[in-house]
Amino acid sequence: MSQEAILDKAKAYCEAKGVRFTSLREKVYALMLEKQGAVGAYDLLDLLKATEDSAKPATVYRSLDFLLEMGLVHKVESDNTFIACHHFDCHHPVQFLICESCGIVQEIQSAGLKEQLEEQATNLGFKVKKQTIEAHGLCAQCQ
Repeated sequence: MSQEAILDKAKAYCEAKGVRFTSLREKVYALMLEKQGAVGAYDLLDLLKATEDSAKPATVYRSLDFLLEMGLVHKVESDNTFIACHHFDCHHPVQFLICESCGIVQEIQSAGLKEQLEEQATNLGFKVKKQTIEAHGLCAQCQ
């Protein structure tokens, strides 16, 4: 799917949810879609300043908070970066393969993993609210 198609889908998704996908939020999301891997907030700020002179860290963090809340991006907890999600219209557990050499981040879906985790948690009287699994290693190109 092209970046333009994903942006159009994101706009429609936000509209259906009754929230505003402002031009600034769109710019931040578009910058993230251009990146192959995860990107930090200050890297986004530097990129955003090319078109938005008045952009400040709070500008980016507010946009990221919105994008996270809407499921348009995911946070890579281990290095405090963010990655665009292309299938945001479904809520799913997040699982990442992170290359320690080149930094590329791949989102995957592991069949049954969510269910196994929830079953084990339930057996211990625990309620899972959010699941992010990060596996660090080497991608095929870096091995």
